[in-house]
Amino acid sequence: MTRRELVLGAVAYDAKVVPIWEGFRAFFTANGLPFDAVLYTNYERQVEAHLRGDIDVAWNSPLAWIETDRAARARGRRAEAIAMRDTDRDLTSVVLVRADGPVGDARDLAGRAVGTGAADSPQATLIPIASLAEAGIEVRTVIHDALPGKHGDHIGGERDAVKALLAGTVDAACVIDGNRLAFAREGLFAPNALRVVHQTAPYDHCNFTVLDGAPAELIAQFRALLEGMSYEDPQLRPLLDMEGLRAWLPGRTSGYALLERAVDRSKYLDPWLSRVTA
Repeated sequence: MTRRELVLGAVAYDAKVVPIWEGFRAFFTANGLPFDAVLYTNYERQVEAHLRGDIDVAWNSPLAWIETDRAARARGRRAEAIAMRDTDRDLTSVVLVRADGPVGDARDLAGRAVGTGAADSPQATLIPIASLAEAGIEVRTVIHDALPGKHGDHIGGERDAVKALLAGTVDAACVIDGNRLAFAREGLFAPNALRVVHQTAPYDHCNFTVLDGAPAELIAQFRALLEGMSYEDPQLRPLLDMEGLRAWLPGRTSGYALLERAVDRSKYLDPWLSRVTA
């Protein structure tokens, strides 16, 4: 049966997710696209729902993209990243230390305690720890597992890692660089109290993912409406601000190479993939 409504899945990592997708739903339906959104508590549940065909498009974290892509290929199917935010491209994570602490450079972190965000956070755990390892620096990871299943979209784990660094219970903390700046603005740490000893290579973040068999006409209409959104539109700007972008760009997957290596190195996805592809 032909789908007459495009159904999107998103993870409710914060209360603002509800007004974001209510607002986008109103925009899409007002522009002739029958649209609804379903919210999930965690990305694994969303990915599995997508594989079953419960939703047509998923607003995925970078880790959820890899989950979808690998599970789809294991089933002889194909996943595609169709769009992403302008702010999803070319991000970096940093490793912070106390300016007055004993760590001179990243090499001094070998064997030391490094605080991270949630265990499934690409930006604050998987990517920076893998980046250190690729530089020959093996550390003792201290995970601050705030709201697992949300892949670090809830940044409480990063904040807790920085608090641990300030308290002296870890020797370094991993955060996405944008949160380093945000935490400084909110006064979490004093100016010049912390410094960066390691920065990862650039990587990409979220994307809209579809699977083969998705309703082609509805997906094409969805993409066209995304690309046509203007930050200058006073009705759209609050929604775009809440979602953290100024423009939607075509999806790309080249920016996930570092995360791919990270999950391969840690075998983080192996138990889940074994279950969903059995």
